[in-house]
Formats: sequence, structure tokens, C-alpha cells
Amino acid sequence: MKLMRILPFARSLIDFAVKEGDVVVDATVGNGHDTLYLAERVGESGHVFGFDIQAQAIENTTKRLREHHMEERVTLVQASHAELLVHIPPQYKGRITGAMFNLGYLPGGDKQIVTKPNSTIAAIEQLLEIMAPEGIIVLVIYHGHPEGAIERDALLQYVSTIDQQRAHVIRYEFMNQINHPPFIVAIEKR
Repeated sequence: MKLMRILPFARSLIDFAVKEGDVVVDATVGNGHDTLYLAERVGESGHVFGFDIQAQAIENTTKRLREHHMEERVTLVQASHAELLVHIPPQYKGRITGAMFNLGYLPGGDKQIVTKPNSTIAAIEQLLEIMAPEGIIVLVIYHGHPEGAIERDALLQYVSTIDQQRAHVIRYEFMNQINHPPFIVAIEKR
């Protein structure tokens, strides 16, 4: 058996929970790689809600989706993922089976614009309210920059306090790599 790298492992977790026709969230669309993956995963009958605060991220993702003829499956919202409940219509409550976060900054973008622990925790709380049972939230935590370390510490403290009757929480990481390798926290709603 070969250990899966971080991003393939993140997607494998989503694959367990998400099937064609499902509704999912990309909480940090960035350059659209996960958004496209999720759009392919949910198929023509499913839907993806994608969030990012940066116009550049929305533009990059829109372009990627158009290139693959997937734009009809996705609603992109230029807003914080902390505003999920404002932008996801109420009829989707209880139907969301997966959510992905890539925390940190937009690759190729302004490294001063980063995800923040308060908004990420707020988004997780909202998702736990509206997700289907056994829905999964996958957070890829990039913590090799000062703000990333602050977010990492706040998130680890928060997820360790989630009641086990509400969700299962795991952490997946390579412990012997240098330079602060990213790691995964996954939350499965009960």
C-alpha cells in the first residue's frame, strides 16, 4: 500500500461522501481546480456552490469551468465562506454532502489576502447545520506562513471541541516532512 499524498487523499474523502446529483460547496475556489473536480463529481444533475472573496479567484474559476463546459453546474459567489447561509438557498438544507476548503492564500495571487480562522470556523458551523448526515467537510490547511499558523492553531483548537455526537473529526498529515507541509482535517457530520 502506498500512502496517498494530501490532495489526492482530500479528494478520496469527498469521493466517499459525494455522488452524482449531490449538492456540494467549494468554500475557497482559488484557481478553480477543486471547483472543476466537484462539478465533474456531481454530474449534470448536481450542483456546486463556490465561494471566494477575490475577484481574481472568481475570474480564474469561471475561465476553468468554461474551458471544460461545466459552468452550468456551478454557482460562484464573490463573498466570504462565512456567508454560506446567505447565498445557499434554503431548499438545499439537508442536501449538501461535501465541502472543500484550501486554506491560506490564492496561488499566484496577493499573499496578503489569506483565509482567517473566524470566517472559516463560522463556515464550518454553518455547514454542519445544513449538511446531510454523513456529509463531509475537508480542510486542507496550509500553515507555512504566519497567518496560516494562526489559523491552524485556532482550527485545531475548535475542531477538537466539536461534540462527537455531532461529528467525527480526523487529521491526516505527513509528520516527517520539512517546511510546514499542508495537512488535512476532515469532519464527517453524524
